[in-house]
Amino acid sequence: MIKNYFLLFVAFTFSCDKGNNQIDNEYKVQAQVWTQNAAEYRALCYQAFNTAKINLDAFFFFNKKPVKPLAIIADVDETVLDNSPYDGKLILNNISYNRESWVEWGNLEEADAIPGSLEFLQYASEKNVEIFYISNRYSEQKESTVNNLKKLGFPDAKKSNVLLRSEGRSKSERRKSVSDKFEVIMLIGDNLADFNDEFEEKLSKERINYTDELSNDFGTKLIVLPNPNYGDWESNGLFEGMNYNNLQKDSIRKAKIKSY
Repeated sequence: MIKNYFLLFVAFTFSCDKGNNQIDNEYKVQAQVWTQNAAEYRALCYQAFNTAKINLDAFFFFNKKPVKPLAIIADVDETVLDNSPYDGKLILNNISYNRESWVEWGNLEEADAIPGSLEFLQYASEKNVEIFYISNRYSEQKESTVNNLKKLGFPDAKKSNVLLRSEGRSKSERRKSVSDKFEVIMLIGDNLADFNDEFEEKLSKERINYTDELSNDFGTKLIVLPNPNYGDWESNGLFEGMNYNNLQKDSIRKAKIKSY
């Protein structure tokens, strides 16, 4: 506890120094290199979608006559589409995420499929499972998102099945619009808020506690993809939604590291 307060004190002490708010993406390099180059990353993705396939087959084995039409809800970014080239550009040019550059990348429609995602969703579609893509991409990105998914061969890549945000980040209402008409048998994402609003705007301890409560759902109804580059685990979990400068963020990260 004393160590944590000391590191935060140091960060705030230097917050007035010239150059303190310069972008420094060096801390992202290892995660980015791992995502783009490690066979282990691909293995984890295949493992997630192989697990999803096993559970889908099990569902059909035990549910011969579903009452409602069936659906799977999948996130888009870092779940079915790989945006690591965008993150790579941010790192190499030492710039921060911003809406303009993010939309610009999306408009290129060049994101590749996450390993295993296309094969699994095609398999599910062949079994008459409707696929919905619920993403917090901006509303003006719908056409480019649909086009990118369609180019890669993802099933149900159409405007009616790609639900982007209009106001706020919560996906609750969009999930409900699907569950009102379909039996949602699986949710797939790289961020826990893709599954449940209980994870929205929560600190790390709260997120961990709720994850432990749902432990039996992971690998069954909830399928998680690895994403060490960004997510609520950092923006809300570590930084509590606060707009800290880079030096402060660095100190907070280090304060969270366990050692002996």
